[in-house]
Amino acid sequence: MSQKKPEKTIVELTPLEKIESLYSELVDWYGEADKKEQRVAAKLLIVSLEKFSIYEGNGWDDLVMEYVAILKNDPERFQKIIESNRGELKGKKSTTLVH
Repeated sequence: MSQKKPEKTIVELTPLEKIESLYSELVDWYGEADKKEQRVAAKLLIVSLEKFSIYEGNGWDDLVMEYVAILKNDPERFQKIIESNRGELKGKKSTTLVH
């Protein structure tokens, strides 16, 4: 009697899911440090802002402020933007609270 090996399902993460995974990994790296979530978020923001300033050209800050305004004034819309950038894991709630 032959036994079939169970097939492994490989889930390809979207770029957003990869960033969320990296965020979690970095938070874990900080261990018991104070404000570890904020520290990681700040570092990711620093890198993101640098990349915006390099690759978006003039007015890069307008795009950044547009996202900030959406998050501040319409958190439900911001959550929809996040959800639309997920792949196989759509429906998974963000691990961060939207204020």
